[in-house]
Amino acid sequence: MAPKKHILVTGDRPTGRLHLGHLVGSLYNRIKYQNEFECFFLVADLHMLTTHYDRVKEVEQSILEMVLDWLSVGMDPEKSTFYVQSQVPYITELSTILTMLCSVQRSERIPTLKEKIKDMGVGENYSVGLLGYPILMAADILMFKATKVPVGEDQLSHIELTRELARRFNHLYGEYFEEPEPIISETSRLVGTDGDRKMSKSLNNCIYISDEPKAVQKSVMSMFTDPNRIRADIPGKVEGNPVFIYHDAFNKDLEEIEDLKERYLKGKVGDVEVKKKLTSAINKILEPFIEKRKEFESRPDEVKEILHEGTKRAKKVAKENMNEIIEKMGLYIP
Repeated sequence: MAPKKHILVTGDRPTGRLHLGHLVGSLYNRIKYQNEFECFFLVADLHMLTTHYDRVKEVEQSILEMVLDWLSVGMDPEKSTFYVQSQVPYITELSTILTMLCSVQRSERIPTLKEKIKDMGVGENYSVGLLGYPILMAADILMFKATKVPVGEDQLSHIELTRELARRFNHLYGEYFEEPEPIISETSRLVGTDGDRKMSKSLNNCIYISDEPKAVQKSVMSMFTDPNRIRADIPGKVEGNPVFIYHDAFNKDLEEIEDLKERYLKGKVGDVEVKKKLTSAINKILEPFIEKRKEFESRPDEVKEILHEGTKRAKKVAKENMNEIIEKMGLYIP
């Protein structure tokens, strides 16, 4: 008898098109995981509402844009399950149960929650939904009995909370949940084109997976480099230089990278040449993605059907699991 496959749950908030940070931080790994694990990829629209509750009218288009990016890079709905979080009501049912097992203080200790609150600039005037998003994330994971969860190091606290809630449930009601193990991404954050913080749509420092060559060129040519290097004949700094961070991430010609770094350190190459070669490297990677995306764009009903079928399957699995959870807890079923 073949060993049971690990179950993996991960996803994205549908706030529009995905960028190169998503590509190296998660999407490449998902293509690998879908061949190794039973994967559930969620469109986290409820999580989107925690910070973008006033943009509901944009949600449908944002979901389709995001799923087009998933499909374009090779995420395969024949190998995994794509589903819309809000359309699987058992997730929010489980989230409600888990809120009873988690203190306010414990949720407030999640570092990324503090970061979100700071970024929103709302002080203490944040929503109950935002406070509870780490618990909703735990429900996303436990609903499908996930045993593997890919995360960046900044999200390890979420997995620890999920493991704590699984242990508490098991202690109170009997063994049911396995404690999921994190799979830490080697590249969890990619610096933005401004060289400041991580690549982010809200900071307008992105190169998108669906960007055409001219858009990529424009973004790359405006990228920050070594601020102390005002002429090409001045030796430059490679370490921490955004342009070389991107070369290391996206340029597959290792000899070219080493040559550029060596000449840059000696003041024998200009930023323009370095950026032109980076533009070429990124466009080579994106070209097949853009072609595949256009194929799916011409068949929008097919994309919607993929989500419909995946959500239907996720709902079926979640309902079976929820029935077991209710039985395990001993809740009254009239």
